[in-house]
Amino acid sequence: MAVLADSDSRWKWGVQLARRLNPSAVVSGYQFAGSDLPSQRQFAEAGISADAVSVVTSGELVPALASARPDVLILALPGGGCQATLHLLAAADLPDRPLVLTGYVGVVYEKIVEGLLLRSGADVVAVNSPADLERFRTVFAGVGLPVTSVALTRLPFLGDPGPRVAGRFTVTFAGQPGVPSTKWHRRFLIERLAEHAVRHPERDVLIKLRSLPGEQAAHTELYPYDQLYRSLGVDRPANLKLVGGAMGRVLDRTDLLVTVSSTAAVEAVHRGIATALLTDFGIRESLGNTYFIGSGCLASFDDLDAGAAPVADEAWARRAGLGHGPDPLPERVAELLAAGPLPPLKPFYTMTNGKAFLPGLLATYGVGPDGRPLPFLIGGAPAGLRSAVRRSARTMYRHGSQVVAPALRRLASL
Repeated sequence: MAVLADSDSRWKWGVQLARRLNPSAVVSGYQFAGSDLPSQRQFAEAGISADAVSVVTSGELVPALASARPDVLILALPGGGCQATLHLLAAADLPDRPLVLTGYVGVVYEKIVEGLLLRSGADVVAVNSPADLERFRTVFAGVGLPVTSVALTRLPFLGDPGPRVAGRFTVTFAGQPGVPSTKWHRRFLIERLAEHAVRHPERDVLIKLRSLPGEQAAHTELYPYDQLYRSLGVDRPANLKLVGGAMGRVLDRTDLLVTVSSTAAVEAVHRGIATALLTDFGIRESLGNTYFIGSGCLASFDDLDAGAAPVADEAWARRAGLGHGPDPLPERVAELLAAGPLPPLKPFYTMTNGKAFLPGLLATYGVGPDGRPLPFLIGGAPAGLRSAVRRSARTMYRHGSQVVAPALRRLASL
């Protein structure tokens, strides 16, 4: 098994999916140069050693796969990365190529058609719920793609929970890097959590950090909750606390999970934990909480202060692929591998149907319109120079996203 990923959450999804497909397989990892590697802790939580991960350019990926060919290659990338890698592999025309599988790290609530077509061309597009299976097959059929490549699974981290940790009633808030996006809204969350802790001194209120300070995540967190928490100063209640680490371990002690739209909500529903998707910022596609319409879990802070502890509707949970049951994906993958040589990969977008769109998307990942690595990325530059350029690019990106962009937002709000 091999996983090509680009961030902590996608590493977690890709590696855990590989373990589900074959628990005894050796998993090797690849990450495209230019994106920040997760920390040792994040790799460990994903289930892979940092030593098993190779950083490659688009020109280095195919030779690496050819020299140590996996049976299955899992693309744990955003849609654009999947489409670029599919073009790269299709143009390489590897003999006895690996089966290529991709899918979604969490729930799918926006850009459904766009994201799905960018993933099309893989041998298997894994979907996490019966509702998604129906929607995705409709999209594929509508554009003339075979619906057989869409396969049902469930999120790999929806396993059996650990032993329940006894203690005080615990409310856990699962934060997200970009939802909500403004400092005022994120400050509102912290203040309402503090108010809830004051109203309910018999409860522990935990703020689950998305990543620890200094670690990289899939999305840049402009206003980290740990900083906003500290800004409460001496007024913060003693039963309001920050926690890090794996979400599964935090859920082992959680009685009520609160979030705007984090994937932690589906993990909590899967475990039978009371779950609240906040409506204080509205029910909006951009927030992701529209996915939970019909679940019975939409609630406001006022509801929670008054004692609400929503439990998900069972019919909705089944449609969302939650609860315990068999996973058909491993059997589907085994069938494809046993059927003999795999057909050539055929990404959906080509220079015939996407001439104005495709070249720019591919170039973002160092791939030309013909699916070949761009010339300057085929090992022509010395390793030291490539390393220096990567470091400089990462520094400029961090400065732009974490310093310049927030400053421009502040100026725009004056």
